[in-house]
Amino acid sequence: MVYIMKILLMGNPNVGKSVVFSRLTGVQVTSSNYPGTTVGYTKGTLKLGEISAELIDVPGTYSLQPACQAEEVARKMLQEEDPDLVVSVLDATNLERNLFLTLQILEKGLPTLVVLNMWDCAQRRGVHLNIQGLSKALGVPVITLVAVTGEGLKELSEVMEEALKNPADYTPQISPMHDDERWAFIGQLITELQKIEHRHPTFLEKLEKASVHPVYGLIIASITIILTLQLVIGLGEFLISNFLDPLYYQYYGPFITETVTNIFPSGIVHEILIGTGYQYETSFGILTTGVYVEFAVVLPYILSFYLFLGLLEDIGYLPRLAVLVDSLMHRLGLHGFSIIPIILGFGCNVPAVLSTRMLEGKREKFIVAALISMSIPCMAQTAVIIGLLGVYGMQYIAVVYGTLFILFISLGMLLNRILPGESPEIFVEIPPYRIPHLKALLQKTWSRVKGFLIEAVPFVFLGILAINLLYILGIMDYLTILVSPLLSNLLGLPDDAIGALIMGFLRKDLATAMLAPLNLTAQQLTVATTFLAVSFPCVATFVVLLKELGVKDLIKVIMIMLGVALLTGTILNLLWSVV
Repeated sequence: MVYIMKILLMGNPNVGKSVVFSRLTGVQVTSSNYPGTTVGYTKGTLKLGEISAELIDVPGTYSLQPACQAEEVARKMLQEEDPDLVVSVLDATNLERNLFLTLQILEKGLPTLVVLNMWDCAQRRGVHLNIQGLSKALGVPVITLVAVTGEGLKELSEVMEEALKNPADYTPQISPMHDDERWAFIGQLITELQKIEHRHPTFLEKLEKASVHPVYGLIIASITIILTLQLVIGLGEFLISNFLDPLYYQYYGPFITETVTNIFPSGIVHEILIGTGYQYETSFGILTTGVYVEFAVVLPYILSFYLFLGLLEDIGYLPRLAVLVDSLMHRLGLHGFSIIPIILGFGCNVPAVLSTRMLEGKREKFIVAALISMSIPCMAQTAVIIGLLGVYGMQYIAVVYGTLFILFISLGMLLNRILPGESPEIFVEIPPYRIPHLKALLQKTWSRVKGFLIEAVPFVFLGILAINLLYILGIMDYLTILVSPLLSNLLGLPDDAIGALIMGFLRKDLATAMLAPLNLTAQQLTVATTFLAVSFPCVATFVVLLKELGVKDLIKVIMIMLGVALLTGTILNLLWSVV
């Protein structure tokens, strides 16, 4: 007989819960948002003997007394999902802090297992724990696990199967406690059951401390970020130039063009599907530009970014980076974890905006999305800017990125001042450094990439369709004629450059490249590239902003963006004329 049962995987952030989930479920997983929120969770299936079970990776939480949206979702899932089993995952190196949530779970009276993950790290740190005594005190089995290597995974699976078959034997009998009683009970357990042997710090432990040092930490952060960006750029460009461009231009493009032309030789349907010409960046067809932009330009950078972001995450570096930059981020109305979407933005703004859902408040999410859209150029645009201005000297590139940096700081401080609300505090568990497991890393990367494809691609196609219709109906030409006098006077650019600026709505890097044959001076190129970097994001980012922020906040971002872009371009133009 086959049973369909539900298991919740719960724990504090950074306890290795996602690795445990990947180890148990494999690659057949689904990422979703909890209804009514932007908080994501993952679910998959696993086989435990003759039992088929659904495993849900609940958002990490420190308590069932929620202090943020993610913790509220975790509490609701425990209450509303009606699980057959709860697996509480703890960091074995930080048992005292992790036991608080476990006690709250045990008090619910549900069949429960306790898993001490990172057991190898605990042993290296000289932690000695009476496992049987802890199991007896909690009233449920306690299993030690090293998720990255799979050590203890077989035992966990066997106990999970047994718990599903005989739930009464795994149901704890702990009465509800007040917080003071919980902490007192935890203190007693730690005193009686855990002993820590003094050992000299290892190299990794020394590196852990250096990573949050005010001086050494900044050096390590700079090296890490620069190296990561170079690896992301290199992998993205390698995939595009060696695989995707040849695939699209030699096979897909001719095939789809010939197929559509045979069915719709001409007319509006023909132009909507494949546009005009064989240049997929500019043909504006859903099946040409739409497919090419998403799968041959955006996707490679998203894939490489998620891969290396997951690597830093699994190593345990990201929480340290967040703590290191927390004081600076607070001046912008943010907290340290905001640095992660910002770093993502240097690769591609689309996953950067998507990742703002990890932030706690609507105010913080709005500030980060606005800053990414207006002051963080993606890798593709950066490459074009360097190619255009590098021949005139590095000082022009420095002007562009110096302007964007000043804008990032000043705009962040301004938004922090004028938007109601306060900067959130950062409360994060810092895990020990550990060696990532390749299979789990690849599974997590694929899960995130698949989530992007499901969530973003349909909206991007709709955006491409909208731009296509604007051109077909002549509205885009009318807009060009309408804004040309204004932009030419304020920015000091010729009329034929205005079309390139408007093209930035589709692809900023393409619009920047279109400036090359216009014989602009170095000063004019600097103004134009800066204006493009600050103004409308590409259509892919635009539709994701709409999805994440909603119509009302998107309109606010657009108004700020237009004003700041015109002001920045005008000031640069005036400064060049004075110089």
